[in-house]
Formats: sequence, C-alpha cells, structure tokens
Amino acid sequence: MNVITRKRGLAGMAVIGAAGMILAGCAAAPDETETPVEEVDYLACAVSDEGSWNDKSFNEAAYEGLLKAQDELGVQVDDAESHSIEDFEPNLSAMIANGCDVTFAVGFNLVGPVNEAAAANPEMNFVTIDGWSEGNDNLKPIEYATQESSYLAGYLAAAYSTSKVVGTYGGMNIPGVTPFMDGFYYGAKAYEKETGTAVTVLGWDPAKPDQGDFVGNFADTGIAKSISAGQIEKGADVIFPVAGSLFTATSEAINESGKDIVFIGVDKDIALTSPEYASQVLTSVEKKMTDAVFDVIKEALDSGSFSGEAYLGTLANNGTGLSEFYDFDSKIGDDIKQKLEELKAGIIDGSIDPMA
Repeated sequence: MNVITRKRGLAGMAVIGAAGMILAGCAAAPDETETPVEEVDYLACAVSDEGSWNDKSFNEAAYEGLLKAQDELGVQVDDAESHSIEDFEPNLSAMIANGCDVTFAVGFNLVGPVNEAAAANPEMNFVTIDGWSEGNDNLKPIEYATQESSYLAGYLAAAYSTSKVVGTYGGMNIPGVTPFMDGFYYGAKAYEKETGTAVTVLGWDPAKPDQGDFVGNFADTGIAKSISAGQIEKGADVIFPVAGSLFTATSEAINESGKDIVFIGVDKDIALTSPEYASQVLTSVEKKMTDAVFDVIKEALDSGSFSGEAYLGTLANNGTGLSEFYDFDSKIGDDIKQKLEELKAGIIDGSIDPMA
C-alpha cells in the first residue's frame, strides 16, 4: 500500500467528530526536546461494530489502542466505522485492499465476517475482539472473563443498594454481553446468601435466558431509557447497563425519576472518560481493550511475527476489573472494600466460581 493511502487513513480518523479531541485529551504541545517516535512500516487497522469510534464504550476503547500504538510505536493506522451490520463485510474488504498488517474486528457481531475474511486471506492477519477463531491460524481472539469483574460489581451493587433491588439489561442477547449479566446476578446473590438479606435482580436470571431485558442493539436510546425507567419503577436503585454507550439513556431515566439512583459503567472507566456522569457512576466493569490492542501490535513488532494464540483478559492479569469509586469512595465502607478484595482473591485462586 502506498504512503498516500495510509495517510488518507490518518486523515479519516482526524475528522471523526470530536473523537480526536476526546481521545487526545487536548494535550499540550510536546516538549521541543522530546525525540519523536520513528515511523515504522507497519499498518494497524480496525473495523468498528455498529456505532462510532467515539461511542464512549468498547469501540472507542479499541480505537484508543490504535492511537496509542501510533503515538508510542510509530505504526501507521487506518480504520472503518460500521453504522450497520451491512457495513461489516465491505469495511473488512477495504482494510484487506489497503494492505493492513493486522486488522482488528471490534465486537461479537463481526465474528462471522472476520472469520470468513481470515479464511479467504490466509496471508493476512486479523484479531477478533469478543469473538473466536474457527480454525484460522491468522485470526487471534481477544476475549474477557467479564463474569469475574461483574461478580464483584453485583456484590457491590447489592451491598450499596438501599432497596435491595438492583437491575441490569443488555444491548443484545449475545455471548459478548450475557457473561457480564451472569456475574452481576451471581455476585448480588452471593451478598444475599452471605448476609441473609433478600436481593432482587431485575432484568436477568441465568436460569431464564430468554426472559432478560435487552434493547436489541447498541443504539436505541428510547428502548434503553424505557427499560431503565421500568426497573426504577420496580424499585431498582443500582442499574448495570451492558449496552455500550446506552448508559446515557439510563442516566436520563434516573434524572427524570428524581430519585437517588446510580448505575455501573461497562467496558471503560466511565466516571473518568465521561466525567459529566461521574455523580451517578458507582463504578465500572472494565475490559482493558486499549491495552490489549496495543499489546498485540507491540508483540507483532517485537517478534516480527503474528500469533493467533487467544488472549483472555482476567482479574489475574488485570485484563478486566472494577474502576475506582471516585465520588462514591467515602460512601462504600471499608468492610465492603475488604470483602471485594477477598472475593477477587477467591476468584483468582479458583475457590470462588463467579458463574454459580
């Protein structure tokens, strides 16, 4: 691929609304004495799931990994945003045509298309985030044991709740979403079992997977707001939206209720990345996608080769975890904080099953 095409990719990213300002954090000009990173002949690319790169959630987290690799490793980057499922295949084809050294397919919904692309282009390298490889050695899966960190979030939610009614809902009923909800449910029920205080979990029961609360996509704020309002009406005072940027709709429902209700963020450290919501964010269940994307690129550069071996982010390797409590730190007792540490240690050593 020629330099003009690669620079076009960089220019394309620069015009993604305010994303560049958000992701760069409006940083001050670098010190003139700072040695610039030498550009390397390596093109890292990504195709988003539905939505934009500045969705304040999983798309943005992956995108930040590209930018970090560009800034710190000197790689060149290109990307394609998917606004609907119909965009997946042509966007992947565009990355293939551009000669990308590695292409990240972000989200479970791209599992099928990226496996087809990998099979048809064995000389090229791909990474599926929240997906799996169907026997393609040139396709590396990045997965997360989100049930582990969500278990901690469920326990915290139950402990923090005054009503002892907590809720959760998902964008879609898919494997990239439901492990969050599973862990949340079992963590809340662990609090119930330990304390003898009944806890109601709205929106999800792993034993009844066809009866959960789901938006049907990751874009419909109207449905997300309606689900949130319904759970609030039933008494929930902590809500865990597993639906990308749709936490904004939950915030609206909270505001309109006039009640003292909080929510738990997902994928990113929402209180940090979207500080306008910090007063409502108890914590967030993070998937460290930025680090994973960066690490995959760095490993390929350092080794000179690509490995299709799967990466699994866990509590043990800090691939997933709870964010800081920020505004709520003083409202969470030391006994609960200590308990969360004990639960984390138990999950890591295997003495606690976050799916039971």
